[in-house]
Amino acid sequence: MPANHQLSTHLSVDEAFALLKRGVDSITPEVALKEKLQLNRPLIVKLGADPTAPDIHLGHTVILNKLRQFQDLGHQVIFLIGDFTGRIGDPSGKNTTRPPLTTEQVMANAETYQQQVFKILDPAKTQIVFNSQWLSKLGAEGMLKLAASQTVARMMEREDFKQRFAANRSIGIHEFIYPLLQAHDSVELKADIELGGTDQTFNLLMGRELQKQQGMAPQVVITMPLLVGLDGDKKMSKSAHNYIGVTESPDEMFGKIMSISDDLMWNYFELLSFRPMEDIEQLKAEIAEGRNPKTVKVLLAKEIVARFHSDADAEAAEQAFEQRFKHQVLPDDLDVLPLPQGAAIPNVLKDAGLVSSTSEALRLIRQGAVKIDGERLDDPQFIPATGSAIYQVGKRRVAKIALS
Repeated sequence: MPANHQLSTHLSVDEAFALLKRGVDSITPEVALKEKLQLNRPLIVKLGADPTAPDIHLGHTVILNKLRQFQDLGHQVIFLIGDFTGRIGDPSGKNTTRPPLTTEQVMANAETYQQQVFKILDPAKTQIVFNSQWLSKLGAEGMLKLAASQTVARMMEREDFKQRFAANRSIGIHEFIYPLLQAHDSVELKADIELGGTDQTFNLLMGRELQKQQGMAPQVVITMPLLVGLDGDKKMSKSAHNYIGVTESPDEMFGKIMSISDDLMWNYFELLSFRPMEDIEQLKAEIAEGRNPKTVKVLLAKEIVARFHSDADAEAAEQAFEQRFKHQVLPDDLDVLPLPQGAAIPNVLKDAGLVSSTSEALRLIRQGAVKIDGERLDDPQFIPATGSAIYQVGKRRVAKIALS
């Protein structure tokens, strides 16, 4: 970890609270967090993650960075891998039932999760657990007791359930069980604090309810904002093709960060950078006085690349970016992607992975952001001829496509 991320374990309660509050959406309740920080013991800080995809992206690191702050303050982090709940499917934020994963898919993804979280978390202060350890033992009787702890009316307070019911979309009974299972994890682990995204608020608060029913001190719930993806619209996710993976190459990571809008840059600074907020406010003031926003975005890109690779990689990525985009030097080692000829250009761009949808392709063509062998394309109905060519979308997305 960079030296500027090594935090003092001798901060006052007020200083620790101010540090932990940075970038959060909500703390429920705030007074309880201050009370727990005054306890003369390491707190048990829990984060659960269902391994539904093999890669961790920068959106995940918003919460992982907060966990690292707890570790640097001397607390114990439990990174819970939902190998049991991952086979059910978390309904949070979904307008349809999420398809469950197989045991093989879950465990394969879980293996990569374990490798990737230690790019951020301190292994010596991290306990990795799997919730199948206790959830598999509940059995029918245990599940029924768990289900009896809450009412259907309580479950229907969830916004996504409420919306789906109003729209006459199906809600599986197992989806009502999911928040109870996540809450039961907090009971089993005796969590003092649980972190999650804002889309997890209902589930996290359910943990407080079940702990109180068991006569335990309820956990403090800290929710973190959902990092907006590269498109500036949807939350960062692999399914939306708007993510930056923590294992991506330095050049790819640097280029993707440079592609975000100037306005979105400040959200990334607050949620991803380890710079003091005073420094970030100073950078804002400098831009207001005329500094080029691109030079500030470079600082962010280099910081993120250095964190997951090295300072030298960050410097090299900046130089490669300048060569490639400022001087329009395209890489000469592009792999050739073979595609069948006959499709219109929006379909070609989508099949090549240069856009997430044909509608995005149409929008970018109208904006003049699509080039073929350096020539700007303005006809969305254009059907490329056979042969090989360099297709470029914007400044960052490039592919060599051979149509036949």
